Amino acid sequence: MKIEDIYYAAMKARDHRFDGKFFVGVKTTGIYCRPICPAKPKRENVEFFRSHIEAEAAGYRPCLRCRPESAPRSPAWIGKSAIVQRAVKILHSQETIEFNEDRFAKKFGVTARHLRRLFVEEIGKTPKQLSFENRLNLARKLITETALSITDIAFASGFTSIRRFNDAFKDRFKKSPREIRRDKISPDSALTVSLPYRPPFDFSGLMKSYENHRIGNLEWFKDGKMYRVVSLNNKVGHIAIANDPESSSLLVEIDFPDTSALHLIISRVRNLFDLDSDPVVIANVLENDPKIKKLLKQYSGIRLPSGWDPFEISIAAILGQLVSIEHGRSLVHDLIELIGNDSAFIVNDKAVKLFPTPEQIAKADLSKLKTTRIRKQTLIDFSKAVASGEISLEPTQNVEEFLKKVLAIKGIGPWTAQYMALKVLRDTDTFPGTDLILARSYELHSKEVVNSMHPWRGYVAALFWRAYAGSLQKKKVRKNDNNKSSKKNRF
Repeated sequence: MKIEDIYYAAMKARDHRFDGKFFVGVKTTGIYCRPICPAKPKRENVEFFRSHIEAEAAGYRPCLRCRPESAPRSPAWIGKSAIVQRAVKILHSQETIEFNEDRFAKKFGVTARHLRRLFVEEIGKTPKQLSFENRLNLARKLITETALSITDIAFASGFTSIRRFNDAFKDRFKKSPREIRRDKISPDSALTVSLPYRPPFDFSGLMKSYENHRIGNLEWFKDGKMYRVVSLNNKVGHIAIANDPESSSLLVEIDFPDTSALHLIISRVRNLFDLDSDPVVIANVLENDPKIKKLLKQYSGIRLPSGWDPFEISIAAILGQLVSIEHGRSLVHDLIELIGNDSAFIVNDKAVKLFPTPEQIAKADLSKLKTTRIRKQTLIDFSKAVASGEISLEPTQNVEEFLKKVLAIKGIGPWTAQYMALKVLRDTDTFPGTDLILARSYELHSKEVVNSMHPWRGYVAALFWRAYAGSLQKKKVRKNDNNKSSKKNRF
């Protein structure tokens, strides 16, 4: 069977597993769609593209019904060279809408001109064009799914001129913002956006992990939802995240005073729940081993656990060395209560304090924190390194260089460093083999088998934590951070 026939069959079935992996151009209308679009054109009237960029380059405009820009992202189209792949990932998750070509190119040690040339050769658009397109895609999502005014949406998308916003929007989508907004949404309803994913999706596994590792009073869980107090740009709000399996989407309620932060909140939720993961591609590798295939069948759609903020994850990892999960969580809570700023939120009759910044921890008196003197100094040294820029928590950096820098800090050993690489950098190929549960899993799965799962060993780690955290017997460990094994069940 030809690949085009497979694509057409997936389109007819509206199979969410293929969402974002290809797009359908309809010759008779000049529109391109996601494979899950309700439209059912005839086979002779369609052609297929690997990305929305290819479809638009061929002259097609995005469908107003299925909104192709909302599809889960696919790694298949993001370029051939490592530098372009890293750059595209950063563009999709950058913390500010503002874009400066020279500063952006400097991240990769090249000139803006050279990076533009690579982008045009491999993707067909410059970094600036792709960044601009992301802003307009965000605008259409907010117009379609929320009751925000067109003016607020323009500002949230990084525009300072309503006229320029309207012109750019119409040029991209061939209709004005007001023409796109067909369905009226009550202004009293919560600002809710949907974020699609490819099934299967182990939502319950991630929720269990995040509840086990909840950060102070900033996170709480109720009725299948995850709640989080959010602090960005010196402003504070909160979000609620729920699963909608029927539409293969997360529903995110956002209550935040600054609409310009919406793009960052959405990006962080996507990373938190690993929404761009492709479970079929991962399963094709993991299922080569019969034992792991059996586990994957039990916990299908496994995702990489991470956290809301990379600095929070790192500090929690340091405090969680060689202690139980409950003790580690308690230490994180105590640190927040000791030096965190007040958020002005009260949750479950408790005042919520914000997680301290690297600068706050670097200058803090930690004498009242009930952990070892060495660990307190490790917290300070690590925070100073992050605050100064000596250590970056940017997820697309070279993993080996990151490990080298982190291991140079006294009190951080291989387990902690690898744990950070997996959860902070979200490196899909990191397997922290000195973790207690993962070390014990070698009795059931050989190292050779685990190593053969490249480049998805991180998902193997997540799968083993999910499957074995409650069953593998704990061993007594030495009280130092050589990280031979960690007493903490990580998932």
